[in-house]
Amino acid sequence: MEKRDRLYEGKAKVVYTTDDPQRMVLHFKDDTSAFDGEKIEQLAQKGVVNNRFNAFIMGKLAEAGIPNHFEKLLSDRESLVKRLEMIPVECVIRNRSAGSLSRRLGVPEGLVLSPPVFEFFLKNDALHDPMINISHIKAFGWAMEDEVARMAELTFQANDVLQALFADAGLILVDFKLEFGRFDGEILLGDEFSPDGCRLWDADTQEKMDKDRFRRGLGGVVEAYEEVARRLGVPL
Repeated sequence: MEKRDRLYEGKAKVVYTTDDPQRMVLHFKDDTSAFDGEKIEQLAQKGVVNNRFNAFIMGKLAEAGIPNHFEKLLSDRESLVKRLEMIPVECVIRNRSAGSLSRRLGVPEGLVLSPPVFEFFLKNDALHDPMINISHIKAFGWAMEDEVARMAELTFQANDVLQALFADAGLILVDFKLEFGRFDGEILLGDEFSPDGCRLWDADTQEKMDKDRFRRGLGGVVEAYEEVARRLGVPL
């Protein structure tokens, strides 16, 4: 597999084309951002940790029957993935109240949500990823109704798998976001799953083990990511 042209550079990854038009290379950067890119820093080794973390989680999801774009690790910082036609909608599951949900509804952080809250957001940094609903998605043609249903189904399935996985590691999966795309007529999970895109708390102490450490200036961001990986058995 030959890596070729830079296709896109985001806040945390660079995407490259390959000699196979249906495959891409993801390069995980050390860049860390928050508040729609207003706060940016480089954290040594974060890209390595997230690349390996993502490979581990995508493997666990695939084993559970959740199709995704991940194919294999290429190096410490790069992975080979299927090239999806991405849908510009983020699917968010909230098992406990935190972040924007607490701010929007004026509820304290940490409330157990039963059943979990499911939300859609438009993936658009310039608009600060506004919350949307299925009517918006259909009206603007971002996805078909059956695709939306499949995205929701896979998100809830992933929640069941990941809650159990993290609980076994002494962690609470507070919330997370997933992104999906089309590949040969099928909806697949795309992008990445790492502590950058979820909230994880220590089950005993409630210590934050995710990107909230960066957002809130708590320090020890990469160290927390590494601890989560260690508990899960992710090879670093």
